[in-house]
Amino acid sequence: MNYIQAKTKLEAYHQEHLLDWYDEISETEQSQLLEQIDALDMQLLDIFANYQQNGEAPRGKLEPMGALTIQEIAENHDKFEHAGLDAIRHGKVGAVLLAGGMGTRLGFDKPKGMYNIGLSRKLYIFECLINNLMQVVDKAGAFVPLFIMTSEKNDEETREFFAEMKYFGYNPEYIYFFVQDTAPAVNAEGKILLEEKGKIATSPNGNGGWFSSLVKSGLLNVLQREEIEWLNIFSVDNVLQKIADPCFIGATILSGCESGSKVVSKADPEERVGVLCLEDGKPSIVEYFEMTPEMITSRESNGRLSYNYGVILNYLFQTKKLVELLDNQLSVHIVNKKVPYIDANGNFVNPENVNAYKFEKLVLDMVHLQNSCLSYEVERAKEFAPVKNAEGVDSVISAQELLRQNGIKL
Repeated sequence: MNYIQAKTKLEAYHQEHLLDWYDEISETEQSQLLEQIDALDMQLLDIFANYQQNGEAPRGKLEPMGALTIQEIAENHDKFEHAGLDAIRHGKVGAVLLAGGMGTRLGFDKPKGMYNIGLSRKLYIFECLINNLMQVVDKAGAFVPLFIMTSEKNDEETREFFAEMKYFGYNPEYIYFFVQDTAPAVNAEGKILLEEKGKIATSPNGNGGWFSSLVKSGLLNVLQREEIEWLNIFSVDNVLQKIADPCFIGATILSGCESGSKVVSKADPEERVGVLCLEDGKPSIVEYFEMTPEMITSRESNGRLSYNYGVILNYLFQTKKLVELLDNQLSVHIVNKKVPYIDANGNFVNPENVNAYKFEKLVLDMVHLQNSCLSYEVERAKEFAPVKNAEGVDSVISAQELLRQNGIKL
């Protein structure tokens, strides 16, 4: 894209201010800015205008959704595991690690997966996850292709760290890195912000952007070449996460469902967790802040909470279904955030309060695009140890305690 083409594109949406300092920046910065403008999805501005006028789209009819319980899974464990191991051995299963975040909330300025959670020895979050996956590899006698989503901020450092750590014993031939797409930030007037005179203010486009980012990076060819039929998606946050769990995979395959989601029973009615449910008869997730008091306290005849099963960001999707959905626009969520920017005079501003809006796609919307989803209950103490905060709930300290309880030496 050249300058004239960029100006024409921007003028159609009244965003030509992005070129205000074009003549002041270097040729390299000019080239990079034009690349950013070329990649801008201007439909986001239409979405923002609609959001300002109408707010978020209303939810459909929400209803409770049960689960394949821990007891039922135990009763069918061997059958489920056999089916899952067979799929892994035949190369039908891949895993996708969502690892674009930094460890900011932990007081750590590097990729979150590089955080050392050990006490008497070094034990990195990435290492915990690879160790968990290696248990499956050892049992199946076959490596699971692992796709690691990074971000523009942490891609290089993440790749270098894995190489330095010799991939924690995982075969690097089965590891593929890709960078998450970004989206621009806008102010209340819908104007795209610059973070430097030659750089648009952008941020990762939410965890729902993982598959389109994977495809954009060229890795769909790998999925098709290796005939990978299922992808297990998981987050870097949870150090106890079972990845490519044969029992989960087998149960989902045998159920005939298009997708699967690991869930835990809520610790209490008020727990701040998204709950797997039905929305207009299709699988969906209702966030804790969207639930009415009646939904929060409603119970079934056996005393169990009606909206009982919280998601832990561990999903299983069919590759062919994801490809079908590529042209199906995921909902874009608009989030009010604090974003540093360059003002009209070219001065850098680091705001004290929220001043801008970001655009995010969420994996929970991918669940709602499925016709069916197996709700698969797991034991919280064995599979849910999120590391989100330095202290308190879902913290480094609580995760360390759960690791100890599961026999992991720290």
